[in-house]
Amino acid sequence: LHSPHRMLLSRVRPRRSIFRSITNASAQRHFANVSRLKVLFFGTDHFSLPSLKSIHTNLVNNGRVERLEVVTSFKAAKNPVKQYSRAAGLPLHDWAACTPATAGRFDLGVVRFVRPLIPETFIDCFDRGMLNVHASLLPKLRGAAPIVHAIANGEQRTGISIMRIKPKQFDVGEILLQSAVSIGRDTLMPELHDRLAAIGADCLVTCIEDLEGYYQRLTVQNDAEATYAPKIDPKFAEIRWHQATAVSVYDRYRALYGLRPLLTNFGGELVKLFKLSFDSTQSVPAVPADRPGQLEYSKRSRQLLVRCGDGRALELLQLSVGGKKTLSGQDFYNGFLSKVNRSDRYFK
Repeated sequence: LHSPHRMLLSRVRPRRSIFRSITNASAQRHFANVSRLKVLFFGTDHFSLPSLKSIHTNLVNNGRVERLEVVTSFKAAKNPVKQYSRAAGLPLHDWAACTPATAGRFDLGVVRFVRPLIPETFIDCFDRGMLNVHASLLPKLRGAAPIVHAIANGEQRTGISIMRIKPKQFDVGEILLQSAVSIGRDTLMPELHDRLAAIGADCLVTCIEDLEGYYQRLTVQNDAEATYAPKIDPKFAEIRWHQATAVSVYDRYRALYGLRPLLTNFGGELVKLFKLSFDSTQSVPAVPADRPGQLEYSKRSRQLLVRCGDGRALELLQLSVGGKKTLSGQDFYNGFLSKVNRSDRYFK
């Protein structure tokens, strides 16, 4: 969603949302005879797709959804939501040209991606409000990258929150439904991403089917318990070996896997770490490595290890030097490590 269109969206004064003008008690009476819903779906990325598919299935099976149309970015080079919508014959709208007048023809908005902020005038167009599928147990990990930060922080648990969109702030709306999942010690980001996307899709349709019931049981977020998951900066991938424990480097690797490699430096050349492993049973040595980032190679086991700030080691399985081809640990030893003095065998 692109910020230049905020002014366009704010020029039209829509009707006031029903859920802003009636009490919870009267809402139950008002929707005693629940009607089917006209849904406008907003999304672009792969995380959005299972939710769109689930809503579409609900429509096809004559569930609560009566009509479904899709708002997405026509500029995105790879847009699975647009691809699926076209193949399924769902009406498409370009976000750049979407106005409150378009939204006013629908009962409920469903948003996966809500940055920049959707203007209040746009939100109020939907009688039943707007829902968001957020990949954390709010108020934990508010922000653009909750899955990455959950793994990078070493969390053992995260989940999905279905929340109402509120104007002027991100990820602060009342929660309809949450579902928790565990994060395994070796779980990589793509695996957790796909699990959460599937669970989010199920939770979303559950809420849509009994929207009025969930609106009666809204949970207000406790801001005092909020933590944050900001957009990933390129420097997030850079490793400072003297500051990092083996666990923290491994967690960051798992969090960024499939997005970008970890970055370090060897002999003045940029090194990208594509694949590594960590033996969590190894103990912290009584005497730490002489220099964090120290590299060791075993000819017997053909293992390339790097020592971290706590003295524990990670095994390097795939890496590249200077933007060239991907190397195994043995290739790196033969081509680079074996050609320098032992005192120079370390990452900076």
